[in-house]
Amino acid sequence: MIRRLAGLVVMPAVVVALVSGCGGDDDTPATEGGVVIDVVIENGTVTPGNERIEATVGENITVRIDSDADDELHVHAVPERSFEIHPGTQETQFSVDVPGQVAVESHDTGKTVATLLVRP
Repeated sequence: MIRRLAGLVVMPAVVVALVSGCGGDDDTPATEGGVVIDVVIENGTVTPGNERIEATVGENITVRIDSDADDELHVHAVPERSFEIHPGTQETQFSVDVPGQVAVESHDTGKTVATLLVRP
């Protein structure tokens, strides 16, 4: 009887521990309403470097930027967009209206931050 009671108490705790460990870790976390790209510009180096990210037409894309220098972010979509970057932390949002591959580039470093694979 005591063993059966112990099993009833211990088993749910084990199940909770196992299930809570099943969460995934994604480099580009989806947020409510879109995709997030975290960009760091430090000492002339940009990360990520040409990360491939899937998105859909009209989906909200948020770029969170932590930079130690002025720069400009170019989004080669139709229409093209550019966003000024200043030292510090900032966030910008956009969406893509035409499916295809869209390069997101740091103008001053000449590096591609991400390539968006935009689906209809």
